[in-house]
Amino acid sequence: MPHSMTAFARASAQLPDCTLTWELRSVNHRFLEPHFRLPESLRELEMPLREALRARLARGKVDAILTLGENGETRELVIDQHRLDAYLQVCADLAARLPESAPLAPVALLALPGVVRTAAPDARARASAATAVFATALEALVAERAREGAQLARLIAERLERLDEEVARARSALPELLAAQRRKLRERIEELAVAIDRDRFEQELVYLAQRADVAEELDRLNTHCAEFRRVLGTSKPVGRRLDFLAQELNREANTLGAKSLGTATTQAAVEMKVLIEQIREQVQNLE
Repeated sequence: MPHSMTAFARASAQLPDCTLTWELRSVNHRFLEPHFRLPESLRELEMPLREALRARLARGKVDAILTLGENGETRELVIDQHRLDAYLQVCADLAARLPESAPLAPVALLALPGVVRTAAPDARARASAATAVFATALEALVAERAREGAQLARLIAERLERLDEEVARARSALPELLAAQRRKLRERIEELAVAIDRDRFEQELVYLAQRADVAEELDRLNTHCAEFRRVLGTSKPVGRRLDFLAQELNREANTLGAKSLGTATTQAAVEMKVLIEQIREQVQNLE
């Protein structure tokens, strides 16, 4: 089944020092247009992630947002030995000059600026986790697009069924419409009470029938509907082809309306155009 271009997916992972969350949101677009928002520390991941996205999606505007929920409290504490040694040397110098001073408590040393800091995050672990979580979110997005696409395909199939019914209704009305047109022409001639050339009269009837014959348009409508169903049954990106077929359906419906001889075919043409417009609206969301 075809895929929709409209979907949303989210995936998260809990690391020792942060929560990593991907949000992927896609909407319809003529081409594939990805937009990434990454923390500066993970900016180098953008190009490989773009390639991963292009390998799975053909069309759609995709916003990919990565957020990091920092949790500094869980990071390992690290003592800056060089700074601590500098503080200790200063304290020793002061103690030598003030022999009666109280000894400095270790806790007081730890409170001095720069002595204790949290360990730097593991950049490699974050990058690996971000890539893995992106793959999970992308799979969820593809699955959601598939579900939405299946729903759109069902809606389109329903309208194609109704379109076929309108084509059959218009086709069944043609013989009676042509016969009525023939009777109307005869009645007008009788009202005029003039002599007519029978051969010329028959030629005019044939010409009129040819102008009003919409069998070819109805056949093409049936053919386009059949092709619509065939394309809908494939798993490849089909949005562009279906949009072209919808335009062809609309062209035939317009011609049918222009050639209409009576209310039956006029109403059928109007109903067809309504159904075709609904189909085109759904097709716009297909990949």
